[in-house]
Amino acid sequence: MLPNIPRGLLSTYLRPQWPRVVVLGLLLFAGVSLQLANPQVARLFIDRAQAGEPFTRLVWIALLFIGVAALSQVATVAETYVAEDLGWRTTNALRADLTRHVLDLDASFHTEHTPGELIERIDGDVSAIADFFARFVVQVLGSGVFLIGVLGLLFVEDWRIGGLLSCCVLSVLVFIARGGGFVGVRSRTARSAAADVSAFLEERLGGLPDLKANGADAFTLEGMETRLWSRFHAMQRSVMAASIFNAVVAVLFVLGSAGALGLSAALYGVGAISLGSVYVVFRYAGMLRQPLDRLTRQMSNFLQATGAMVRVAELLETRRSLIDHGRIALSEGALALEVRNISFAYGQEAVLHDVSIRLEPGEILGLLGRTGSGKTTLSRLLFRLHDPAEGEVRLGGVDVRQINLEELRARVGLVTQDVQVFGGTLRDNVVLFDASVSDARVREVFAHLELGAWLASLPEGLDTLVGPGGRGLSAGEAQLVALARVFLKSPGLVVFDEASSRLDPATEQMLERAVSRLLEQRTGVVIAHRLATVERADRIVILDNGRVVESGRRHDLKRDPHSHFSHLLRVGLSEALA
Repeated sequence: MLPNIPRGLLSTYLRPQWPRVVVLGLLLFAGVSLQLANPQVARLFIDRAQAGEPFTRLVWIALLFIGVAALSQVATVAETYVAEDLGWRTTNALRADLTRHVLDLDASFHTEHTPGELIERIDGDVSAIADFFARFVVQVLGSGVFLIGVLGLLFVEDWRIGGLLSCCVLSVLVFIARGGGFVGVRSRTARSAAADVSAFLEERLGGLPDLKANGADAFTLEGMETRLWSRFHAMQRSVMAASIFNAVVAVLFVLGSAGALGLSAALYGVGAISLGSVYVVFRYAGMLRQPLDRLTRQMSNFLQATGAMVRVAELLETRRSLIDHGRIALSEGALALEVRNISFAYGQEAVLHDVSIRLEPGEILGLLGRTGSGKTTLSRLLFRLHDPAEGEVRLGGVDVRQINLEELRARVGLVTQDVQVFGGTLRDNVVLFDASVSDARVREVFAHLELGAWLASLPEGLDTLVGPGGRGLSAGEAQLVALARVFLKSPGLVVFDEASSRLDPATEQMLERAVSRLLEQRTGVVIAHRLATVERADRIVILDNGRVVESGRRHDLKRDPHSHFSHLLRVGLSEALA
């Protein structure tokens, strides 16, 4: 009996493909019928030849045998093609849904799961159940019909032979149904070990520069070797369990077939059945192995896929902690920002304590503080990547929890220090592969940000290949691309996590001009590391250990010799915040 999870997956992803399922079923039943018919044609040939039938009639019977065999092969090839097509269509749909679901989950989920683990679930686990989607139900049903047909025909030949092979088949089916649980347990362990290897490898490759710079090659190789050995032993146990499972089925089948053949030989010796009937028994006894092998293989595949199915179902059932019930749309133009008595913690680790900030539309906030003071966490709350434990964030006078998430993130722009550049053209990276945005609009964005000269310096302009496989972009150039992305969607609030010391002088000048143009007539929150950035701020907030230690207008704080801000300016902003 199938568990609920596979049934749910089948009903969800096979129902839209029901025409292909029907075609697959018809092809499978056609193949079964042709396979059952061919031994009868062979029996007819043997009995007629033994009776002295004319050669011409025997030739026609032989041609009929060849024709049925050929049609059976055609049906098998067609069934294989339709099954593979059905399997890839359903599993690709499942991959797409899993990807969409993972993208929709909030930041807390992605903090707890590495990209390597998610890749293994979205692609590896789905690949493990591809054959289940393509063949399991239809082949199990077809094998059942085939078994019933063969055993029925054997009972017609002789009830004793039919009864003996029926007992053999029943014992094999009982073992398949109840004796293969140990295969599934070991298969799930092997899948988990494979996911561990993928996650470890993805994380280490992502941090390769740091590993090389700090001489951690040996440590990484040792960790990889440990995980590979664990995967090897888990896979070894899984394969051996499946091999033992198949061997037991084969022994049961051989014992039953040997008994049936001995019985048919004895019946032929006393004249109870013809030589053609002996051949039919021999042929059908051999053919019983095919549906039993198919059932064994499908059950083995099912047991191996059970772990993948459970993991896929768990992922699909994971719900984001942020519930989007918002229905309010934001107004156009610069947005007012108010943070009211915000407190927030990651698990048991408190990060923000009773933080309050207020910005009028069009004002720019310089957000200062040492590493770990809570600046990045606060910026994430503005996007509603997390919800605060206490207090509220209001944008345009509206609590962000009452704003539709898609609307909120369309009206708030973010530029981080680490900009993701995707493999593709510069245009693709600016519009994020949205073909509806015209080249003229993209060039207009670059021109408005005073980046037209930089765009013209690229060998292919907007068609320049960047990222993996293309032209490498410096950290500053990547931020120019990010500024263009943000400007394209015309947000009312821009959060800018300023790059620190990785900018060359020429790129720094372009970036400063572009940031100034981006922040025109927009509200801005700038996590500042350099004096030049602070100079454009209207208000300053300094965080320390998640608390606001100073807040006020920049000019007022600058004139106050006792303020934290004036002290930072005297000793040097970068050094003081290090």
